[in-house]
Amino acid sequence: MFSGIVEELATVEEFTPSAQGAVLTLRTTLPVAEINIGDSIAVNGCCLTVVRKEGSRLSMDLSAETLRRTVLGELRAGDRVNVERALRMGASISGHLVTGHVDGVGEIVAIRTEGDSRMFTFKAPEHLSRYLVEKGSVAVDGVSLTVCGVDGAQFSCALIPHTLSVTTLGLKSPGSAVNIEADLLAKYVEKLLIYRSSYPGTDYRQADLAR
Repeated sequence: MFSGIVEELATVEEFTPSAQGAVLTLRTTLPVAEINIGDSIAVNGCCLTVVRKEGSRLSMDLSAETLRRTVLGELRAGDRVNVERALRMGASISGHLVTGHVDGVGEIVAIRTEGDSRMFTFKAPEHLSRYLVEKGSVAVDGVSLTVCGVDGAQFSCALIPHTLSVTTLGLKSPGSAVNIEADLLAKYVEKLLIYRSSYPGTDYRQADLAR
C-alpha cells in the first residue's frame, strides 16, 4: 500500500525485455541498505517487487500483464520515474490510499498555466470515468492528486510548483501517456452496491454469519 507521495525521481539505468516480460533497473538515492529483496516499490504508480539490489541500483521484474496494463513498457535508459516505498504501519498518509495496481492508461489532454501552478486535463479510459468525482482522489503515474473537475472521461487536476518539481508530471506534455489508478474506496463501494441490488431484501449480516 502507498500514499501517492513520491519520494524521489529515480533514473532508469536499464530496461531489458525478457521472455516473461522485462527487467527494470533503477539508479536511486533511496537508502538501498534499508530495502530488502521482496519489498514493494511503486514505480510511476505501479507496484513492483525488488528482486535484486547492488550499490545504488534496484532491479524489478515486469510481467507481461504489467506491460499490458501500464506505460512502463515505454521506459528507456535515462528516463526519470516516480518512486515511492510501501507505507509502514502507523505512517502518515499525506495523499490517499494507493494500491499500486494500475487500472488503465490515460493521456494528458492539455496543460494550462495558472500563476505558479498548472492545470492538467487528463483523459481516462471510459470504464474509469464513473470513479472520478470532483474533489475526489486519483493517482496519476503514482502521484496522489485531487480532482478539480470532471467532464465525462476527462478530468482536471491543479499541480502546485512543488509537485511539478518533484514528480515526472512536471516533465510531461500534452499527448503523454500516464498510468491511472482510481480511488480504491470508490471501487469497493460500487461492488457493495451491486451486490446489494442483486439480492434485495437480504439481511446481509445474517447471511454472512450463515456462511
